[in-house]
Amino acid sequence: MTKPLRVLFLMEDLCYGGTQRQTLELARRLDRSRFTPVMLTLTGPTDLDKAAHEAGIELHHMGQGRNVWPLFFAALCWRLRALQPDVIVPCTALPNIWGRIWGRLAWLGSSGNAPLVVGTCRGGGGPKRQHERWLWRLTDHMVCNSEALREILQGFGVPKARLSYIPNGVDTEFFAPAGAAPSARAPEILCVARLAGDKDHMTLLRAFELVLQIHPTARLRIVGDGPEEANLRAWAREHAAGSNVDFIAGGLDMRAHYAGARVFALSSVREGQPNVILEAMACGLPVCATAVGGIPRLVEDGVNGFLSPVGDAAAMAKNCCKLLADGALCDALGQAGRTRVEKDFSFTAMVEAHQRIFAGPRCC
Repeated sequence: MTKPLRVLFLMEDLCYGGTQRQTLELARRLDRSRFTPVMLTLTGPTDLDKAAHEAGIELHHMGQGRNVWPLFFAALCWRLRALQPDVIVPCTALPNIWGRIWGRLAWLGSSGNAPLVVGTCRGGGGPKRQHERWLWRLTDHMVCNSEALREILQGFGVPKARLSYIPNGVDTEFFAPAGAAPSARAPEILCVARLAGDKDHMTLLRAFELVLQIHPTARLRIVGDGPEEANLRAWAREHAAGSNVDFIAGGLDMRAHYAGARVFALSSVREGQPNVILEAMACGLPVCATAVGGIPRLVEDGVNGFLSPVGDAAAMAKNCCKLLADGALCDALGQAGRTRVEKDFSFTAMVEAHQRIFAGPRCC
């Protein structure tokens, strides 16, 4: 019997982030008769460790706390060799740089077989942060999660045969419409996203100020954690609209938040293919988002949501008000989003596409 391939997912951390949750689901769903999932993080234990252990994933850490260990790059070489991976899948920026470098150098001159290196590119800023113009050459294959990223990587010279666009998957049984129809719920706008600069929550807050002029009982629920939390909370304290804004810590299961909202909003300045939009659509919510990165492939303007230009608070407010004012439109767009997810974004297709790559040939 053939021994299962050890697939090592190299992560910066296992915090509540879209890439982390998507990677955890991929690892959890791999065919265990063919693949053994292993995870190595540059930090110590974080939010999703328990879920990884419960999924039977072999989990290792290079640090102690929630911050990246400063000298990780010096020790990563021997850690990779010690874990004996057949496949290395670096995820997020730092792992995608150093995981590829050591994924090649650590096996130079070795009599053993070097692992397959599968680079990943997610999020609108991924190509720049990961220096893809040069570092794609250290991979056997590249995976991106949006068509926009695929075009960028092709422009950098990545051969089509070594590049795969694999959309994020969503569990449509886990994320499903629950409770009353969106139009029957309180006028709440929901945003689930890491509190970071590229999510541009400040534009959403300014849009919400405008929404309150027409819908004074509306509320904005912001779910997430991140480096911008203090600034966002300060804005809420200093503006009258802040009394209608709720900040809630992130978590693994967002279903209760989706089930309580009427509209989902995301004001990012760059994106790949946001998991949270897929989850919101799967739960039957209409979406108001910025027309950036891979979002226009998910949200068709006027069909399952509305799009607005980056940084345009007035346009986003106008779109949110349309859905708060028109219950029939709100429900129709929400149902259209659910139908779209069921048709085009299954976990099964995502996992099978990755497994074909993991079992494929080396190119470098």
